[in-house]
Amino acid sequence: MQVSVPDVSSKSLAELVSLSGRRAVVTGAGRGLGRAIAQRLVEAGADVLVADIEPELADVAAKNLGARGGGRTLATHLDATEAASVAAAAGLAVRELGGLDIWVNNAGIFPAVPALEMPVETWDEVFAVNARGVFLGSREAARRMSEAGRGGVIVNVVSTAGLRGTGPGLAAYVGSKHAARGLTRQLALEFAPFGIRVLGVAPTFVPTEGNMAAAAAAGVSLDSEEILSVMRPSPLGRLGVPDDIARVVLFCASDLSAFMTGSTLLADAGETA
Repeated sequence: MQVSVPDVSSKSLAELVSLSGRRAVVTGAGRGLGRAIAQRLVEAGADVLVADIEPELADVAAKNLGARGGGRTLATHLDATEAASVAAAAGLAVRELGGLDIWVNNAGIFPAVPALEMPVETWDEVFAVNARGVFLGSREAARRMSEAGRGGVIVNVVSTAGLRGTGPGLAAYVGSKHAARGLTRQLALEFAPFGIRVLGVAPTFVPTEGNMAAAAAAGVSLDSEEILSVMRPSPLGRLGVPDDIARVVLFCASDLSAFMTGSTLLADAGETA
């Protein structure tokens, strides 16, 4: 049975932005982009399950987000590479929040290893999180959404690396993000009959705790030419911040984008223009 997305033409702008009454899961939401995304969804009225592989980060983030008002928050452990863990998070959202309307696949890793030196284990690990994680999250979300018969929205955080090559040492990351963008297109087609929209958001480099930790792990000094070249100001005159990306995800999750699916929106300040 075809579930059509509603015509929202009669809604006010405030109603289009509002996520009141909707239930969301954000993966990798303990810090960085994920936390900023969860914050905007909560502020818009959604009840949000803050999911992260580090449960302590998820707990702290959920408490802090809830303290700022808006929708309810709940925290859970989630390993995006494990089907059982992803299914458990989806089930928790349905039980504790009352349903599932929005799922944001944000969890990702980006170790920098030159292709000639990259162990196959590193390649597999990156694809497990960045590609399989997107598939598992999307599948479990779509199962719950289709069972409920109300449709929903899945948002995949892709990256500008999903549209082009990037810096040295990121072959696995670039490949996995191209895969995530391809999944966004394909799953949009497969899930459309259930009224489920699938959109991607492709951020440029945004300084976050995760990015800084990855640079340090790769032995890159934060004031070196290598890192500064990536962190150069955008054509719009400044570096991005996590909330620049979170607002685009909010647009995708809300009824403002109700007639969109399969697209990947660039949030790159013109970097790939």
